[in-house]
Amino acid sequence: MPLKPMFNPSQNTLNLAQYAERAYLEYAMSVVKGRALPAVQDGQKPVQRRILFAMKDMGLTHGAKPVKSARVVGEILGKYHPHGDSSAYEAMVRMAQDFTLRYPLIDGIGNFGSRDGDGAAAMRYTEARLTPLAELLLSEINQGTVDFIPNYDGAFEEPESLPARLPMVLLNGASGIAVGMATEIPSHNLGEVAQAAVALLKNPALTTADLHHHIPAPDFAGGAHIITPAKDIAQIYETGKGSIRVRARYDVEKLARGQWRVVVSELPPNTSSAKILAEIEEQTNPKPKAGKKQLNQDQLNTKKLMLDLLEKVRDESDGEHPVRLVFEPKSSRMQPETFINTLMAQTSMEGNVSVNLVMMGLDNRPAQKNLKTILQEWLDYRTATVTRRLQHRLDAVEKRIHILDGRMIAFLHIDQVIKVIREADEPKPELMAAFQLTEIQAEDILEIRLRQLARLEGIKIERELNELREEAGSLKTLLGDENEKRKLIIKEIQADAKQFGDARRTLVEAAERATLTQTTADEPITLILSQQGWLRARAGHGVDAAQIAFKEGDALQQVLETRTVQPVVVWDSHGRSYTLDAAEIPKGRGDGVPIASLIELPSQASVVALLAGAADDYYLLSGCHGYGFIAKLEDLFTRQKAGKAVLTLDDNETALPPVRIANDWLIAPDSRIVLASANKRLLAFPVSEMKIMAKGRGLQLIKLSDGDTLALASALTSEHYTLHIIGKRGAIHQETLRIADIAGKRAGKGKLLDISGSLKAIEAR
Repeated sequence: MPLKPMFNPSQNTLNLAQYAERAYLEYAMSVVKGRALPAVQDGQKPVQRRILFAMKDMGLTHGAKPVKSARVVGEILGKYHPHGDSSAYEAMVRMAQDFTLRYPLIDGIGNFGSRDGDGAAAMRYTEARLTPLAELLLSEINQGTVDFIPNYDGAFEEPESLPARLPMVLLNGASGIAVGMATEIPSHNLGEVAQAAVALLKNPALTTADLHHHIPAPDFAGGAHIITPAKDIAQIYETGKGSIRVRARYDVEKLARGQWRVVVSELPPNTSSAKILAEIEEQTNPKPKAGKKQLNQDQLNTKKLMLDLLEKVRDESDGEHPVRLVFEPKSSRMQPETFINTLMAQTSMEGNVSVNLVMMGLDNRPAQKNLKTILQEWLDYRTATVTRRLQHRLDAVEKRIHILDGRMIAFLHIDQVIKVIREADEPKPELMAAFQLTEIQAEDILEIRLRQLARLEGIKIERELNELREEAGSLKTLLGDENEKRKLIIKEIQADAKQFGDARRTLVEAAERATLTQTTADEPITLILSQQGWLRARAGHGVDAAQIAFKEGDALQQVLETRTVQPVVVWDSHGRSYTLDAAEIPKGRGDGVPIASLIELPSQASVVALLAGAADDYYLLSGCHGYGFIAKLEDLFTRQKAGKAVLTLDDNETALPPVRIANDWLIAPDSRIVLASANKRLLAFPVSEMKIMAKGRGLQLIKLSDGDTLALASALTSEHYTLHIIGKRGAIHQETLRIADIAGKRAGKGKLLDISGSLKAIEAR
């Protein structure tokens, strides 16, 4: 449906929605085109282009004497950039920083900031001029290569783009954010980009994958190490968007007596030595979170980890070594790979660098482009600028030939020319008529001095004419032959690459990203669970259970020895499992905390047991109605505080404590599961008859009579077992029996034993 006109003359009204839409779009495009995005032609944003052009106009070439930055900024603001002085000066500073741009375009004298985030000195204290590399952008600007447009007030003219001789949009990259879009273009190596451009010019059918062989990855100003696989980088160049993983480069320096230290010499982009030191300080000397009075467990774990890892760290950076961070380990017995991996995982020494190849294209529209499109558009632009340069030069040569032809006629007829000039009232038309001259030639003859028509000058004119005619012929050949023009462009690209190219700084070698496999120190720990559900932890193993005190009416239920890096599984009476971090369980000699405060335990459920160990440990899970299965410990892990259902039980059924099954017992012929019912029926059958499952009800373990329940379960490999029996007055006695007497098949009734008292436990003799 066509839009209604914005203005309705008959009602003298304006459609507000359409006005707002148009106004916002105009503002958005102004920000996108006028400030935020670089152009594919020269790789510059408008403010950067104006800075370079103004400095060129001021004569601040690389060989000139530098001037105060304030003077340059004043020239920029007064003629081309009607914005604040800070925006122009900050752009100047960035263009002069060799740790920000791969190829700086401004030679800054004075304090232009540091890689540690220090700001530049005020513009009245610094000086600037162009670098030799800036000639790649500006050298052809007065040769008819680009169009000029009026400045903001129409008093001066500025170039729409600069006649870049190399694709600067890839060499120095760019970073910016506009309305609804952003750009993150990394820097690249000049020699590699030049090779790719030449290859594409020779064979336009090359794909982005082909060009990726010439440009393996970005090349950052600070070096560093790209660990992203080549196929992922190729995908980024194909789509124009992605993320590259970059880490610091380091060396392990051997010291006396087996000692060593790690020295970091290169850091990823947007990372500094000061930032790394601040991150380490924050981890080794943390402050409570906002609103908290003390450190949380994660902060305590990280602090202990870093203090156990790192003895000293110092910044030895200087003029000779822009980056030199020295890390000394707590113990030389530590593996250097583990040491540096932990540091990289905990700091900004390894991180992601975003890639978003958004720029203004040849069609003057913002778009995300892949590597081939960028190079192809620049080559199209370069071909156009070279064509305009050649045509501009040809026009100048032909104009000069035309002038010299007139002078040669005057030289050959000097006497007649002098006579006409002396006697004629209007010599110009007389000369034009007498010698078949054009107005331009006649005007030139009247302007020159007589000595320029001397014999020696005639020889110079003839020589110059011959040279110019030869040059004109060469220019016409280039303009008329696309192949010859292509050869010229290739020759110029290769010459520039040879003059300004340098070795790659960033190492490209795929590697695994640094990950912190454990966030806490690996230490022994003992967990203590009371019968009323209070949980606490003690450092170390070998805790004397007799010395553990409990609240009145409470008593010990379980002592579990584990390690701080192992998860702890809580098994409840409803057949649900929960997972706790052992390192986060409160330590000390108090009563601990209710386990219900750590997990969401149902009101009718109780904690049956705590489990810990390797993820591939096996356990027999069973319910009092005689069904169960074997499961891996990792099948009981969960991130849900409410736990997860593992063992399916009847409404009035409860789960028994899990029984550890050694891995080799699953197939061992002498390994057995021993069961005992409340009515003292015992059954032993091979472990191999059990089924391994992740969850469910499982198989029938023992056939129970009405009113009987499964009371105890155990696993053993011996030929004898010992029953712990609670007799009269609570006394416990033991009775050792033979496995063969109760052996049978799974789901059997078992053998009824004549035992007085109730059964408490079954264990191997």
